[in-house]
Amino acid sequence: MSIAKNLKEIKANLKEGVELVAVSKTKPSAYIKEAYAEGQRIFGENRPQELKAKAEELPKDIEWHMIGHLQSKKTKYIAPFVSLIHSVDKLSLLQEIDKRAAQNDRVIDVLLQIYIAKEESKFGMDEEEVIELLNSEDFKSLKNVRVVGLMGMATNTDKEDVIRNEFKGLKTFFDSIKNLSISTPLNMTNFNTLSMGMSGDFKIAMEEGSNLVRIGSSIFGSRG
Repeated sequence: MSIAKNLKEIKANLKEGVELVAVSKTKPSAYIKEAYAEGQRIFGENRPQELKAKAEELPKDIEWHMIGHLQSKKTKYIAPFVSLIHSVDKLSLLQEIDKRAAQNDRVIDVLLQIYIAKEESKFGMDEEEVIELLNSEDFKSLKNVRVVGLMGMATNTDKEDVIRNEFKGLKTFFDSIKNLSISTPLNMTNFNTLSMGMSGDFKIAMEEGSNLVRIGSSIFGSRG
């Protein structure tokens, strides 16, 4: 396996304007260093303690993304440095991120995770819950967290039409939020990130409007 070769192939297939999160969860720091040497700077992890340990060891210009389900009590581990949290699925988590960001004198960018798959194992809010959250007084009171977009994971299936329809629906919802006039102290002018697509479906996701893809196994090999 050549991480450098895999990374070049993936980047050659990215549409203009699409950013790559190299999903390095469970992988050793040596793998990340190899991708870093090829110019990759955005890496995604799903365990806060592992993310913290890698951030302390590896170059400081890496942008770390938290892509896995995040428990509120573990937010403290990543609040001092995380660049983007992809997986916010409830108000209480937003409030905890806001609190920890304030303690670190930061504003932390987050994506709201939307449930689009036909699988109970996936996390996320539905569209109605998101609209309710964004219009709530509790949300409007947050000062140190900034919602910059949405994230969704498609059903794990070989049926391309199912995957495409799920991504298409999320893009439609993303556009509708972008066009909403939501009066909040955290204005939505920064709402511009749509994170859809992984190793098996990122090309479909890009065709349907994704501008941030999360790719792990196609770069680093299957999970270890």
